Amino acid sequence: MACLPYPTFHLSPTKTYDTLALPSVGRVRIHPQSCPGAMLIPDNTTANDGAAVSSSITETTCCIDDPAQYYDTILQKTLLQCNTPQDTKENKQIYKKYMKQSVALASLYLSKFLGVDTSIVDVEMVLPVKDVMESDLCLAACFLDAGCQSIVLEVDTQSGSSSSLQDVMMACQVCGVPRERMVIHFGSLGVFTECFEDKRGEMGDKFGVVSVGMDADLNLMKKVAEEIVKDKAFKFVIQIPSSDDVCSTVGEFAKSVKEDQGHVSLIDPSAQQLGSSYASCLKTDRADGLYTTVVCTRSNEALGLVYSSKESIVAALQSARGVYYSRSRNSLWRKGDTSGHHQTLHRIDVDCDGDALRFTVTQNGDETKAFCHLNTLTCWGEPRGLRHLEGVLQKRLVDAPAGSYTKRLFEDEELLRDKLVEEAQELNEADTKQHVAEELADVIYFAMVRAAKAGVSIDDAVVELDKRARKVTRRQGDSKAYRIQAGNEILGKGKDGK
Repeated sequence: MACLPYPTFHLSPTKTYDTLALPSVGRVRIHPQSCPGAMLIPDNTTANDGAAVSSSITETTCCIDDPAQYYDTILQKTLLQCNTPQDTKENKQIYKKYMKQSVALASLYLSKFLGVDTSIVDVEMVLPVKDVMESDLCLAACFLDAGCQSIVLEVDTQSGSSSSLQDVMMACQVCGVPRERMVIHFGSLGVFTECFEDKRGEMGDKFGVVSVGMDADLNLMKKVAEEIVKDKAFKFVIQIPSSDDVCSTVGEFAKSVKEDQGHVSLIDPSAQQLGSSYASCLKTDRADGLYTTVVCTRSNEALGLVYSSKESIVAALQSARGVYYSRSRNSLWRKGDTSGHHQTLHRIDVDCDGDALRFTVTQNGDETKAFCHLNTLTCWGEPRGLRHLEGVLQKRLVDAPAGSYTKRLFEDEELLRDKLVEEAQELNEADTKQHVAEELADVIYFAMVRAAKAGVSIDDAVVELDKRARKVTRRQGDSKAYRIQAGNEILGKGKDGK
């Protein structure tokens, strides 16, 4: 995989028309106390490219227009959490309550206030060292449980509110987070040169990524990257200022380092700057210079094969939509402008050879969600498996034929509840591979009926699974007695389960 660039939101907003889709390059770094945060986009507003932008802003978000103030709210909640002793059952419950509240606030802050989808984008959250120290594990765990990929601690002895290397190392120890999810950032090349070599062994036990802020000097960038990865203990991030002419430097640098060793981060870039820099890291052997592009759903189902250009990549990042290059029209193809089947862009990925793209999107449409011109979801005909079942259930919800069992389940809440409990029990009791498969199919069917009735899709479940994969705190997972008792009553069993 190429050494790809991604944005650092330091002083620029994360949620304006020109920046909303920048994290869809797959990664973003956020300074929560200094980036201006969301421009509250009203519902059904038309962006400058004609795309409808929808924003669901809660009352909590609307009453706070300063990201530093919102961050302080989260910090205060985590301080309450870390100062709650867990010496009694009551205190443990209070501790859990504060933890749930702080994670919920952080999730809202990331998704609604900053407009970042943590289920599909790797978010690096820059936390003040003093706040991490004061809150023990709680602040770092709060943001990681809310979906962030990693925590960034900054060494910057030249700033007014400096944090020494020793402070950062102590804060990392307090976090208690796996090293692959910790990033140490040196605010300048001078600080990196002063600190890194003498302490690299100690840092290697605590941090998986070393990040350095510096000027966009190609030779120096190569030298610093080589120094960081020479013993394969770290990956690197070279953070440089954004400018209109930086893309050639980023492209040359990306081609000079080995695959999957690190990334370049652009501070407060525009979509044009980031998109051009991203495209400069790609390669193609096509005479027309286009990049083969696979378009997929969030659950990795291929919708179709298209082509991208440098201009279409920039346009996609500007509009948060699926935008490609049409070879037949010799122009940009903004999917949905004529058909109405537009796409919400979530993420752009590059394959291991750096010569093909994957766009992860949500396919939209009024009555039919179709990517193909034949009015099917995919260019390979009607879907099968879970996606086919989902489509059938959505149709049944609207217009089920007479005598439909699915319609009966939609209308009879008690029946659907009982079947969910019954089939889950039968799955548990299945004793052969074939029997387990059969009972699993039953459970999936009834579960998807319940989901369709609630307006929940497969992609919604995938989002939740991806979020949970990033949590660092775990519940004990013990069974709940009152749920077991309720299930036994539905199955006609006594308190002992017989």
